[in-house]
Amino acid sequence: MMQQKQTLEVNGKSFTLDADPNMPILWALRDILGLTGTKYGCGAGLCGACTVHIDGAPVRGCLTSIKQAAGKSVTTIEGLEADKLKAAWEKHNVPQCGYCQAGQLMSAAALLNTTAKPSEAQIDDAMSGNICRCGTYPRIKAAINTAADNSKAEA
Repeated sequence: MMQQKQTLEVNGKSFTLDADPNMPILWALRDILGLTGTKYGCGAGLCGACTVHIDGAPVRGCLTSIKQAAGKSVTTIEGLEADKLKAAWEKHNVPQCGYCQAGQLMSAAALLNTTAKPSEAQIDDAMSGNICRCGTYPRIKAAINTAADNSKAEA
């Protein structure tokens, strides 16, 4: 591995890392910056536990390198400003074990940032890459609908 200085903007703050530019951003966030809210799940981009935003778009932190994120704005669960969504998450008692929840929230927030009132199909599509081993999918969908003020959320 070849160490290089890389500058990352994470949650609105600039950090200079001396790390392999090919290191997945997941490890830079957790091991170098100490932002442990983003979780390691499968390491193959299949479970969504490591979802972060880069320039507002959800990406898998285990598959995205430091050099791919350099010069872009990275948002982690620690920096997510989605109070309405977080309140809906609480209202619907979404978390069970909680392990996947950071990734679930990051994907849901990205959806609501681009689609204010998503349809059921849009919610299913946006959340399809996030696995919840506890099976809280109905509560996740209800919380997204509540945050979007979709009338079907209370049904």
